[in-house]
Order: sequence, then C-alpha cells, then structure tokens
Amino acid sequence: MVNIESDNIDWKNFLLPYEQMVNELIVKFENIARSFEYSGEPSPIEHVYGRVKKASSILEKAKRKNIALKDLSRKVGDIGGIRLICRFVEDIDRIIYIIRSHDDLEIVKELDYVQNKKPSGYRSYHIKIKYKLYTMSGPKELFCEIQIRTLAMNFWATIEHSLRYKYKDNMPESIMDRLISSAEAAFKLDQEMSTIRDEILEVQRYQIVKNELVDQSMEKLDELEGSMETEKVNDLRNELHELLAEGDLFKIQEFYRRLRITRKIFKLEQ
Repeated sequence: MVNIESDNIDWKNFLLPYEQMVNELIVKFENIARSFEYSGEPSPIEHVYGRVKKASSILEKAKRKNIALKDLSRKVGDIGGIRLICRFVEDIDRIIYIIRSHDDLEIVKELDYVQNKKPSGYRSYHIKIKYKLYTMSGPKELFCEIQIRTLAMNFWATIEHSLRYKYKDNMPESIMDRLISSAEAAFKLDQEMSTIRDEILEVQRYQIVKNELVDQSMEKLDELEGSMETEKVNDLRNELHELLAEGDLFKIQEFYRRLRITRKIFKLEQ
C-alpha cells in the first residue's frame, strides 16, 4: 500500500500548469464553435466548461487507486478536465472527429459510455489527451480528460453526481433504481429529439428544392416573353402560381420539365 501524504507538495505550483492548460483548451473549443457560426453552419458544440481537480479530490483518487504522489501527473489523467456539451447525440461524433483532426491534441485513450453505458445509467464519451503546454520553464506535457455529452446527458450526470456526494456512496437502492430509469428516459429524449431534427431538416431540404425550381421556372417564363404569345405565357404563370399554392413538389418538377421542352421548341434551350 502506497503511503499518501500531501505535506511535501506545493499545490499552487503543481496545479498552475493544469489551470493554464484548461484555460487554453476552453478558448480553443470556444473558437472552434465560433468558427462554425461565422461560416453559417450550426456548431456541434453548444457549451464549453473546464475545471481543475481540487487537491483533496486528487488525493482521494490517489488513495483509492494506490497511486504514489510522484506519479500523480502520470497516472491521474483527469486532473484537468474539459466538458463539451452538444444538443444532439449525432453531434458527439462530429466533436470526436474535430478532436481527432487536431494534431496538438494527442489522443491517449477513448471510452465510449454513450453506446456502452455504465451500470448506473451514466452516458458520456471520454477522450484522454496529452497536451503540450508552453510555460516559462519550457514545454510541459499534461494529461486532460475531455467529456462529450448532450444537454440531457449532462443534466442527468449533474444530478446523479450531487446525489452521490450527498449520500457518500451509500445511496438508497430505490433512488439508484429511479436514477437508472431517468437515465434511460433522458437517452430516449435524445433519440426522439434527433428524429424530430431529421424530420425538420427533411422539410427544409424539400422547401429549398421547391423554391429553387419555382425561381428557375419564373426566370425561364420571363425569357419566353417575346418568343411566345403573352396570353400563353400568362397562362403558364398562373399554372405555376396554382402549383406553388398547392405545394406539390412532384407537380412543380413536372411543370419545370414541360417548361424546358417548350423553351427548346423556341430554341431558348438546348
């Protein structure tokens, strides 16, 4: 058994590099989220949080895992932590891809608790990275744990953590059972919201295609002026307006096809 004593550790200096690392990573991920906004694309990162473990928590973990003080930096991989919150389960994969694509974030280990939930019901994706921090005394490599969760997963995990702290690992079985049930309910909510989003995106894609067809049809009708009798052009315009009001994409597509044939007759289109 390793003897854990903290009197010979200058905790302020020990934790300072971790605080610097966490601050740098917070800025990094916030900038990534902002870059999506600038491009007009929804960011998969909704919120960015960071924290450095307190000395008491580090010592508690070292004692529980029988880690010597000299090995804290090497064997306690979550002294520094980043939490990335997203809206949808699918966003977790997008964030993982972003992390993997950055050479300055060396991935050491990945743990998928989204598809392989813990017995408690906990779901999250954990990535342990090695990060090179540049300090006054030179570069220093530190470990950091990145947790990726949906809003629902994070809400559940926050409540569960506070209850475990309150009961000091002696939580009543009835509450544990209810927590497991609520974890499943939260995950079902995530899945349902993903389904709703897919349906909304499909409607949006449908609307974009329909609008583009209508715009192109109107332009081509304008170009028929002078080559075709005005009355017939107006009849086609009225037909297009009726189809637009009806909203049937397939009928609008058929109208566009017939319009192109008509333009070919007047040698306005090849």
